Amino acid sequence: MKNTPASTDSPTITDLRKHLFAALDGLTNKETPMEIDRARAVADIAQTIINSAKVEIEVIKVSGGSGSRFLGSEQPAPLADGVVYQAPGVTVRQHRLPG
Repeated sequence: MKNTPASTDSPTITDLRKHLFAALDGLTNKETPMEIDRARAVADIAQTIINSAKVEIEVIKVSGGSGSRFLGSEQPAPLADGVVYQAPGVTVRQHRLPG
């Protein structure tokens, strides 16, 4: 994970989960276990991030927003008229006959 200002590469809740599971794996690794104090520090930081996400959710609810980059729920850009699905190299259009 990069230490950069907020951008499209900003860490997400999925990144946080990956780090937490990596810490859990480190604790259970019998050959090179993670120190308990370090695991506690990871858990404390994770809890702080989770609490900030809870605040973010409340702000979204109150402001009528639709999501956030961190939570991974931003609304996609609107599609062109008649387009029902678009991915790199693929466009699906819905055609309607008049009448």
